[in-house]
Amino acid sequence: MKGLIISGGKGTRLRPITYTSAKQLVPVANRPVLFRVLDAMVEAGITDIGIVVGDTAPIIEAAVGDGSAWGAEVTYIRQEAPLGLAHAVKISEDYLTNDRFVMFLGDNVIEGGITSLVKQFAASDWNAQIVLKRVEDPRRFGVAELQDGRIVRLVEKPKDPPSDLALVGIYMFDHHIFEAVKAIKPSWRGELEITDAIQYLTEQGYQVYPYIHEGWWIDTGKMEDMLEANRLILETNESRMEGFVDADSKVNGRVVIEKDAEIINSTVRGPAIIGERTRVVNAYIGPYSSIYHDCLIADCEIEHSIIMEHCKITDIHHRIEDSLIGRNVEIVRSPAKPRAYKMVLGDHSKVGIL
Repeated sequence: MKGLIISGGKGTRLRPITYTSAKQLVPVANRPVLFRVLDAMVEAGITDIGIVVGDTAPIIEAAVGDGSAWGAEVTYIRQEAPLGLAHAVKISEDYLTNDRFVMFLGDNVIEGGITSLVKQFAASDWNAQIVLKRVEDPRRFGVAELQDGRIVRLVEKPKDPPSDLALVGIYMFDHHIFEAVKAIKPSWRGELEITDAIQYLTEQGYQVYPYIHEGWWIDTGKMEDMLEANRLILETNESRMEGFVDADSKVNGRVVIEKDAEIINSTVRGPAIIGERTRVVNAYIGPYSSIYHDCLIADCEIEHSIIMEHCKITDIHHRIEDSLIGRNVEIVRSPAKPRAYKMVLGDHSKVGIL
């Protein structure tokens, strides 16, 4: 089997972070979401992987490379515009040929990986298998209707949902999907919708089966989703100590201190992770916090936050929490008077001030 990862899109809901990077490269528990998708595919035995890329192609390609870091072979497939998931499948036909494949959205995080799903589909003669998850408000998602254990109908964001089973962005297909994506028409959004393609398969009598996922799943499209994914993954981490913690510091709970990190006269309360070469000095790092590599965190408190690489946060007298802070950010207390808040903020930034 082959893998197809969808890693295009502009990530507008994560601006300003995504003005300078791809949303799939935002780290969750100190590992970019896209890397976690690659981890899941390789763990399931899939090492021939295509990545559909858009405007952020150079950034994605620089981060992932040829896939050798995963023991995989990665091929990049350029999508000229975000014209829908079915369009992404359509332009990947030459790469996928007649092979069965798993398609995984590159900004999704799922508990437990996809190994069991891949094994089940590989052992079947099904034409498609769609991962579904029971949700509290199915009106926000594409929703599947089942009959006799098969998918018979898909409805996109229905006002009156036929079930509580939402599509989570992981799909298994055989070559018949290419017939479907060529037969459907663009939706009102001007996109070729994967739900329409799957509906075509059901109407033509192909075997389309569900896989109901029992663990958690998160689409990391918004800051709140990123923080929730960060929280859930940190809860699964085992403690690991590869850096330095001095005698005046306290490290409690599930905490990962990565290589060459330093904890000086500070408290780190897990679950939390401190990245490589990061220094935490006279500070408090609270639960559900991920501090990425090469940061300086001094004389401040941080909790339930994601701090990306090369940040400097010093001498802040109020706790920073529920925050996603991008790369190379400096948050420092002004030493000069008259004292005032001094900011350089990009478009779509959000700041809460006490």
